[in-house]
Order: sequence, then structure tokens, then C-alpha cells
Amino acid sequence: MSLHTKLQQRAAAGKPVRVGLIGAGKFGSMYLAQVPRTPGVQVVAIADLSPAGARRNLVRVGWPEEASGAKSIDEAVAQGRTHVGEDWQALVAHPAVDVVVECTGHPVAAVEHCLAAFKHGKPVVNVTVEADAFCGPLLARRAAEAGVVYSLAFGDQPALICDLVDWARSCGFPVVAAGRGHKWLPHFAQSTPETVWGHYGLTPEQAARGGLNPKMFNSFLDGSKPSIESAAVANATGLAVPSNGLLYPPASVADIPRVTRPKSEGGVLEHKGMVEVISSLEPDGRAIPYEIRMGVWVTVEGETEYIRNCFEEYNAHTDDSGRYFTLYKRWHLIGLEVGVSVASVALRGEATGVASTEKDGWRADVVATAKRDLQPGEVLDGEGGYTVWGKLLPAETSLALGGVGGLPLGLAHEVKMTRPVKQGQCLSWDDVAIDTRTEAYRLRRAMEDLFAPARNPAPRR
Repeated sequence: MSLHTKLQQRAAAGKPVRVGLIGAGKFGSMYLAQVPRTPGVQVVAIADLSPAGARRNLVRVGWPEEASGAKSIDEAVAQGRTHVGEDWQALVAHPAVDVVVECTGHPVAAVEHCLAAFKHGKPVVNVTVEADAFCGPLLARRAAEAGVVYSLAFGDQPALICDLVDWARSCGFPVVAAGRGHKWLPHFAQSTPETVWGHYGLTPEQAARGGLNPKMFNSFLDGSKPSIESAAVANATGLAVPSNGLLYPPASVADIPRVTRPKSEGGVLEHKGMVEVISSLEPDGRAIPYEIRMGVWVTVEGETEYIRNCFEEYNAHTDDSGRYFTLYKRWHLIGLEVGVSVASVALRGEATGVASTEKDGWRADVVATAKRDLQPGEVLDGEGGYTVWGKLLPAETSLALGGVGGLPLGLAHEVKMTRPVKQGQCLSWDDVAIDTRTEAYRLRRAMEDLFAPARNPAPRR
């Protein structure tokens, strides 16, 4: 039975899927814009650091003011309305909440929210993929131990890529490569919130109209977000990551099956079964026609002559050998698609992408890397800021950095440098003074102990 049919049945029975949303910023607002148009779903509670700002966003996306006027979650359930407040603990603990959607974008807080939701028996759709990138396998294990579902968010690119990988494997195709697109030139790694809009292709006026956060969007541009999302995909699918960071090969949609082949066959991959990100710009900055910048893709292999003949007979676009075929979605709709995850988790008990909980499931890490020379006493400002960007590395490489392990990008916020680090150098734990009291820090360290990867684990195809 389709998810939509199941939702219609819940609506007809007067038993909607009741959602608690933590964080009502841009991503959360996009989801909220779709809720009134989705049968069988009610957002009973929204927790946000600025309840007034959350209410303004609700009006912006088309909710009538009275819809968010419930004084408590109990009143929201009884009246079919929504309670807006600051108390996320009450939200995750309330028995009426069926699914928690974590949408803060704050990785340290997101870990705390997820763990609390698991404790109260709540499944979680985690939009804050930054948290998943540095401790996803252990978050997934904690959810399984609590008997609940933990899921990446559909609409965000990692879950969409996982869906394509699952399609390929369920059809019997070996996955050669999978990933997303991005607008990339190497000097973007040094971009700051002051330079982001010129590089990104928006005017400051367009950014202001959309309520876009320059630091967040700079994390897309400087390579941090592509690395974070690629890490989440690798840990969820078992695909390997490049040994020294993403390559960002430029390619049109038509060229993806040619580029995402092993080097030995004329492509860029170290071997089959990897994640990668395709650039929409040529090295000289020229825009590539019909690019995949906002989309996702998977490249599969036709292993037999019969399968390759089928590619040809059905006009599937392959590389010049006819062996490699790429399926793609050229666009993703971010928060407008999160309802798929909410419905899947609530009605089927299935995640739309989740990190492996197996011993060898930790494949990838994102390490804080200096945007410029950093000096002792400076305070790091995390993802998308002025000091560091995120570099994708194999987990075993990250664990070996500096003899103590690399500093995860998700924990590189408001921590003080203790040693000088040169531009382009990955930071280690010993380069900073970090708060060891947070649940996020403790969970990450526990994951390092539990999931320490074997050297060069075999990629899944």
C-alpha cells in the first residue's frame, strides 16, 4: 500500500501522525508549508529558541495565525492545532508525539535531541545531517537499542542518494559510484560568509528575501556540506570515500557515466564502489550546460553482454563502452519532501537512509581543515564560517591524524585553538581545547572506540 493511501486512512480514522518539530528555520519552514496539504499528518508541537520567529515563519508559509495558538500540546491534540514554544524536552517526552523531526542545524544540540527522543521511545527524522556525519553509526545503534527508527531526511540529498543506491542494488546492479552535484572551484574552500553570495550566484537582496543564512549557505559552497552529505551516504551504504578528499570532477549529466568510472577505465575513481561529487563548473569557471548542481545520481554497471544490450535497446545513456549507466534526479526540493520520511518512519517503520550499525559501518569522517593560518587563542566558528571547512576522509585516515585523531567538523564550533595550524592542514583533537562534557563529544568518542574501522575495508557495491 502506498504511503499516501496509508496517510489517507489515518485521516479518515481521525488518527493523524502527530509530529513534533524541533527548529522552525528555513528547512523546517519548507516542511511546514506542506503539512496543511498532506492528509493524515498534524504538527502538534514546534520547539524553537525563538517562538515568535517560528510563528512568523508559519505565517510566511501560509498558516493562519490561529493554527499555532494552542497553549499546550494537550490543547493542540484536542483542538487539531499546534503548540509553539521553547521546551524541546516536553516535546520529545509527550506521549502524543509519534515522530520527532530534528531540524535545528546545530549538530551538538541535535545529538542531545536525538538521544532524548530515543529515551522516550520516539523515532527521529534527523535533518541535521552534520550530527549524523560525525556520530551517525552510534546514533543509529542507540535508536535500535531503544527499539525506534532513526532516519535521514528525504528531500535532503543524502536520503535521495541512499534511495537511488537502494534502487540499484534491489535491481541487482553493482553500484560503481553515487553522489550529488555542486558548484565547485578549489578556491571556494576559503570562502567566508562575506563572499558567499557572489560565488553562490545570488544577490544579497535575493538572499534577504528568502531569509537565507550566509553562514549556512557558505557551508554548501566551501565544500563542507558536500563532504558532510557524502560521509552520511558512505556510512549508510558502505560505499568508500576518496583517500584524500572529494575530487569534484566537472561533468554534464551526459558525461557522468564516463567520469564516474575507475581510473583504469578512463574515469576518476580509485576503484568501483565510491561516493563522489560532480562539479557544475569547468576548471576555468565556465558553466557546464545541463549540469547536475542541485541533483543526485548513481552510476551502475551492466555486468553481462545481455544487460548491456538492454541498455542499448532501451536507449539508456551510458558511457562509450556501454557498460556504465547513470540514473539521476536533477533537482531536490529540500524540506518540501520531508513528509516522505515522516510517513515512512511512522507508517512503515522504515528509515529513508540510515547509517550502518555494523562493526565495519563507519566508513567516512569530515575533518575540520584550516581556511587560513590559525593561531593559539583563536576561536573556531564551525561549519561555513571564517576559520575551517570540512574535508571528507576515510574514517581510518581521520582516526590516525596527528596520532590522536582528526577534529570532526561538527565539534569545531566555539572551541579555542591551542596550537598553530597552517592553511589547508586538517586539525586534530590536540589542536584545540574542547568541552568534553557534552553528549555529542562523549558519543563521538564512544563511537571511535566501538567502530574503529579496519584499514581499507572493502567497499560495498
